[in-house]
Formats: sequence, structure tokens, C-alpha cells
Amino acid sequence: MAIIEISSLTHPGVEVFSTLTEAQLRNRVEPEKGIFIAESPKVINVALDKGYQPTALLCERRHIEGDARELIARCGDIPVYTGERRLLEQLTGYTLTRGVLCAMRRPVDLSIEAVCREASRVVVIDGVVDTTNIGAIFRSAAALGIDAVLLTRSSCDPLNRRSVRVSMGSVFLVPWTWLETPVCSLNSLGFKTAAMALTDDSIPLDAPVLKTVPRLAIVMGTEGDGLPRDTISKADFVVRIPMHHKVDSLNVAAAAAVAFWELRRS
Repeated sequence: MAIIEISSLTHPGVEVFSTLTEAQLRNRVEPEKGIFIAESPKVINVALDKGYQPTALLCERRHIEGDARELIARCGDIPVYTGERRLLEQLTGYTLTRGVLCAMRRPVDLSIEAVCREASRVVVIDGVVDTTNIGAIFRSAAALGIDAVLLTRSSCDPLNRRSVRVSMGSVFLVPWTWLETPVCSLNSLGFKTAAMALTDDSIPLDAPVLKTVPRLAIVMGTEGDGLPRDTISKADFVVRIPMHHKVDSLNVAAAAAVAFWELRRS
């Protein structure tokens, strides 16, 4: 490793942690050059455990021989940029969680067939753009037995820095990929689709028939408008969470957690 002391916001090599936007980091034009940022030793270690490749670290000086010591050694021969806490906050625009950021190579997108091959319970995230909700859904998916996550292109990138942090590294634990075809196309892979929506003919989440489905795709919609009508009309089931006190709906991340638990594998 090479410990590199920085004293300015324009030091060569640190632009990945500061001036590049999430879209630039992702690099849709050249996916093989895509980068994402993982934050905090715990989250970075989860990524390393899953084979993600680090390219650079940004670390508060006091953590080099402290919380990040073992992590730095584990990352091997990559640059470790360091400086005073205030300078690093100016560089990144936020306070570092546990004082460490890691730039890592994005993995190659998996195919739907590969992600779903052994899956019996998957979630489809359709148009959810809030990074906190994406991270929370992944964390619940990992904890509650969801085998894979599929996202429409209108959804937020799971490897967004905030999504990764909120998920506590769960985005590295559950296989995921982008769904480029209509949700109903999952029928061809043997899945029944359950659209989470409030309609006149929706069935309650605890309906016995849902427990009998061997392969189920739980479809979650946007925070505001919910799922598109076409997705709902073509779903095998339209499912609602029974509510009390005239509450009409839950936040999408909370609703996902409830649905994952109730619809888990027998």
C-alpha cells in the first residue's frame, strides 16, 4: 500500500471521491471501468468478502493505525489517501462514516436467468428512486430470505453510496440485476407475480393461496404513485397489506419488509 498525504482538494487521484457524480462513477458507456464508493470498514469488509475489488481508499489519518488498520492491510497494494478530517469533509461534501471510503470496481451485470436460476422468492423494485429506500429494501431482503432482487431501469442504482451504506453491505449479499423486460415476462421463468397495490380486487397479504406458490416475484412500486396500471393488470395476484386506523399505506421499504416476512418460503 502507499499512504498518500493530501493537502488540497485537487490532489491527483482523489477525484473519484469528490468531483465525479454517481452517473460518472457508474460509467454506462464503458461498464468495465465503472466504480462505486463503499463507506465504513464494516461495509467495505462485506464487499471484500464477496470478491469486490478495491482501487483506492480515502481515510482519516487517525484511523490508519486505528479502526482501518486491518482493512488497509487487507486491500493490498492500492493508494490510501489521507488528511485532516476537515479537509476530507470538504473534499467529499459529508462527514465520513467511521472515517473510511473505498473506491471499488463495479461487477459485470448478471443475466436475469443467472440471478433467478435457484430462486423461489424474488423482489422486483419498479421505479423506486429514493436511495435510502433501496438500501433498506436490500437489507430486509437479505435478512428475510429473499433470493434475488430485480430492478427496473427507472429505479435507483443499488451501488449508490448512500444505498450501500443504508443496506449495511446487504447489496453485496443478495444477487441482483436489472430487469429490462416487462414484469410479466418473469412468468416465462416459472414465477407468479404478486403486485403490491391497493385495488378493489386485491387480496390480503396473508391469503393462503400465496403460500402455495413455489416461485413468487413480489413487485414493489414507487414511493408516491405506486405501480403502473399495466403492471398491476398483468400481475397474477394483486396484494394489499391489511391496515388499521384508516392508514392507507406504508413506506415502500416498510411494506417490503412486511411482505418478505409474510411471503417467505415455507
